[in-house]
Amino acid sequence: MSRALVHLALFAVVTSAVAVPLAHAETIVLKSELSAANSVPPNASPASGTAEASFDTATRTLSWTINFSGLSGPPIGAHFHGPSEPGKNAGIVLPFKSPQPPITGSLVISEAQAADLLAGKWYANIHTQANPGGEIRGQMTKQ
Repeated sequence: MSRALVHLALFAVVTSAVAVPLAHAETIVLKSELSAANSVPPNASPASGTAEASFDTATRTLSWTINFSGLSGPPIGAHFHGPSEPGKNAGIVLPFKSPQPPITGSLVISEAQAADLLAGKWYANIHTQANPGGEIRGQMTKQ
């Protein structure tokens, strides 16, 4: 094979490799409105809140900010729970370092956790002494 053909063949291989689309990272935004009506069972608390999160698909890093007000007393716990559909309870999948608002943090989650989160099977839950199972809750959904 001539030297020119070898170079041409190498050029074809390199340019076709470059033309192949590379998998790209995506940041997915998830949100939830926290309310007593979403708790299981529901309660009469007037408290409300929001949970906002972003998930980086390349690094599987989940970052969150949760704010709330009007609880019946100080928060005694705050977590992401799952996997569960709305109206059902599940165990804690990600405890927060502090239940005091604003709750912020980030963590790399497993592929299985990411699949549940993106399928809408995680919820944020804020617990108080009067409502130890959760005073306000909201299902995390993609925006």
